[in-house]
Amino acid sequence: MFLRQVGKPTKLKKILYTIFSIVLGLLLSFNLHALIEINYLHWATERGWTVVFYGGCALPLFLRIIIWLLGIISGYLFGRFFWRKIYIERKFQSISKKV
Repeated sequence: MFLRQVGKPTKLKKILYTIFSIVLGLLLSFNLHALIEINYLHWATERGWTVVFYGGCALPLFLRIIIWLLGIISGYLFGRFFWRKIYIERKFQSISKKV
């Protein structure tokens, strides 16, 4: 959009790109965690169940860890995939030339 040309791939760019994509995956996993917990609490209150909170959270620790790990892993894979598409294969550079 704003850049007409993708710069040269460097090691620092790749490290920062990967770190930022992992952070993005982790933030999205927090949103997923909130949606799961809200739906679980709504479902439990409809049935009149008593919900036990584990340190301020209704989901068990193993489920929270799984959601966080899925966010980190998916962010890493997202970063690797789009690094290759943008900087190595330069797929999106041809799109900006057409505009």
